[in-house]
Amino acid sequence: MINIQNMHFSYSKGKSLFDEMNLQLNEGKIYGLLGKNGTGKSSLLKLITGVLFPKKGEITIDQFNSINRHPDFLQNVFFLSEDYELPAISIMSYVKANAPLYDKFDHSKFDELLQIFEVDETAILSKLSYGQKKKVLISFGVATNAKYLFMDEPTNGLDIPSKSQFRKVLLSGFREDQIVIISTHQIRDLNQLIESVIIIEEGKIILNQDVNSLEEKLTFHKSISETDSNDTLYSELMPGGYVHISPNKEGTISEVELEVLFNAVIKDSNSINQLLQNN
Repeated sequence: MINIQNMHFSYSKGKSLFDEMNLQLNEGKIYGLLGKNGTGKSSLLKLITGVLFPKKGEITIDQFNSINRHPDFLQNVFFLSEDYELPAISIMSYVKANAPLYDKFDHSKFDELLQIFEVDETAILSKLSYGQKKKVLISFGVATNAKYLFMDEPTNGLDIPSKSQFRKVLLSGFREDQIVIISTHQIRDLNQLIESVIIIEEGKIILNQDVNSLEEKLTFHKSISETDSNDTLYSELMPGGYVHISPNKEGTISEVELEVLFNAVIKDSNSINQLLQNN
């Protein structure tokens, strides 16, 4: 379990990025962390993993306080940052140097994932393209078998086939005792992967809901008309027509359109949350 209590963080004295944030994340879920640029998605991941320290409050993962960066904590955490540098060594040399940090690292799984991503295991990291480097790090992260897996914009730099491979790779390695958090702007890439949605705006959590709950309480449907019914909460023009979000009065399950949901929550989080809490 990840537990954030009364967390305050700022990069300067003038303005807080997070103020009195509280959040609890449970095992067995793949979380999507969504938000506009500058809202603190990357900073939140760095705070949880102990790369940054909160000014006030506490962040615990299981029994460990993240700021202590205890070895038993670190070997169960893998963080794929959006910005990274890789040394001019071979992939196998990189694994030899870093795999011992994770006592559950699966070398066979790593080799299998490289094959799925079509990456030559003899390649020199510094000579790979941005997308190929990202595939190596994703494969390494999954192969660590870390209980907590954090990925910041993992699909950036991946071509369309590789994005599909990424979804398969992540699901193939996911266990019920894990927590995976994916921070992304590429919402469509992860629409069928995310199980719980967290949206932050101006340092505040404005939505925290399981996809199953969203499916039960909201309906997403298309029409050629901009106005669908009197109880429509939000409408947006998408390829093929307008997508409408309405209360799910009929009990019919429809796929959650994460991009449309995100835009609706950013526009009016109160209406969405009020409906979700009342039903």
